[in-house]
Amino acid sequence: MNRPDDVVRRRPHVLLSVAVSIDGYIDDARTDRLLLSNSADFDRVDRLRAESDAILVGAETLRRDNPRLLVNSAERRAARVSAGRSEYPLRVVVSAKGELDPELRFWHSGGERVVYTTEAGAVRLGDRLARAATVVSLGGAVDFAALLDDLGARGVERLMVEGGGAIHTAFLSAGLADEMLMAVAPILVGDSAAPRFLRSAAYPGGPHRRLRLAEVSQVGDIALLRYLPKEEGPRVG
Repeated sequence: MNRPDDVVRRRPHVLLSVAVSIDGYIDDARTDRLLLSNSADFDRVDRLRAESDAILVGAETLRRDNPRLLVNSAERRAARVSAGRSEYPLRVVVSAKGELDPELRFWHSGGERVVYTTEAGAVRLGDRLARAATVVSLGGAVDFAALLDDLGARGVERLMVEGGGAIHTAFLSAGLADEMLMAVAPILVGDSAAPRFLRSAAYPGGPHRRLRLAEVSQVGDIALLRYLPKEEGPRVG
C-alpha cells in the first residue's frame, strides 16, 4: 500500500468504533484493561477490521492496552488475500510527541504500519522505528485533515478508528467522522479517574445539534448504536 507520488485520492470513509460503559467510560482506572465487549461483539469488531483498509489508534491507546490490532479470523484474512488485498489492514498510530515504545506488540506482528507525528515527534523518534513503520511528519501539529489526505493518497478508502478518547474527540470536533458505532456495555464504572469516551471540545453545532441515529441493534447484552455524525438528526421544537 505504497503512496503514489502523482495521484491524490479522496479522503477515506472514517468509521469511529468504540465500546463504552453505560456511564460513558472506555475503561476503568486499574492497570488491567476492562473488557466491555462480549465474545460476539469482539467478533463483530474483527469483521469490521477485515473490511477496513486501515485501522487507527492513538499513542495513549497503544501504551495503555498494548494491542496488536490484527484480524484474528483466518477465514477473513484468507478472504482479503483472495480479493487481492493485503492479509492485514494498514495499521496507523498517531503520536504528536513521538513517545512510542518499539518493544510493544504492535510493532512485531501483522503487515504495514504508519506513524503520524509532528516535526518534534519525528526528531524524538529518530530511527527507532525504521524497520517497523513509515514515519510521517504533519508539521508543527497533528492535522487530522492532512492525515486523511495522506491516507487517501496511500489508497485507503475505509479507515476504522479505534481510539482512544483524544483521537475520537479530534475526529468528531473537526467534523471528519462519517460514521460512529458505539457498543454500550451493561456496566457502570463510576470512577472519575477512568478514561471517558470523549474529551471537552468545540463540537460542530455544540449541544444544540442532534446527531442522526441510523440504527440500533443488540449483540448479546450489548446495545449497538450507529450514528452518522455528518447528518443532522430530527430537530426538536
